Amino acid sequence: MWVAGRIVPVRPCWVNLVSGSIRSVFPYNARMDEGALNTPTEDAAVLRQQSDEVYMRHALALAQQTAVAGEVPVGAVVVKDGEIVGRGFNAPISRHDPSAHAEIAALRDAALRIGNYRLVGCELFVTLEPCVMCVGAMFHARIARVVFGAQDYKTGAAGSVLDLFAQPQLNHHATIQGGVLADECGKTLTDFFAMRRAQKKAQ
Repeated sequence: MWVAGRIVPVRPCWVNLVSGSIRSVFPYNARMDEGALNTPTEDAAVLRQQSDEVYMRHALALAQQTAVAGEVPVGAVVVKDGEIVGRGFNAPISRHDPSAHAEIAALRDAALRIGNYRLVGCELFVTLEPCVMCVGAMFHARIARVVFGAQDYKTGAAGSVLDLFAQPQLNHHATIQGGVLADECGKTLTDFFAMRRAQKKAQ
């Protein structure tokens, strides 16, 4: 990927959806090249967008692989100080766990690696707008910023159906940013459901 005049590699993470293990060719301390983000002539908003897209592509790589196992393709990563510290993918079917959403898995992974259930100062990137359960977990973890790709008009809790981020009664709030690589994230989902419909017709 081209970022601020430099090439930043974005490589996939291979996941075992049965055991839940993740084997990554991009290490957990993967981070944006700080030198690529320190160009003074670049606008800060443009730099933020570019870095958001880099991390979202990591989440997309996870999402695209989950489809192979028949899971709805959603992927998520947690970022702390520019480093990916947690990864997750959708796996409620293979794990027989209704809570096994990509965001929950990424939060658990990050909490174990950091050694604290409070993920203060962390950002979470997910390919699909989070649901009520996942937003609640993010608030409990004290995630500072949430970035999602495609909107979810059935269960989205970041503005599409509900907007928990705008509820003043809640004691914690996070910054929310939607629509990052929305077309690519959405296509991953639509392609998956089209394939599943075709398989059902062929039976």
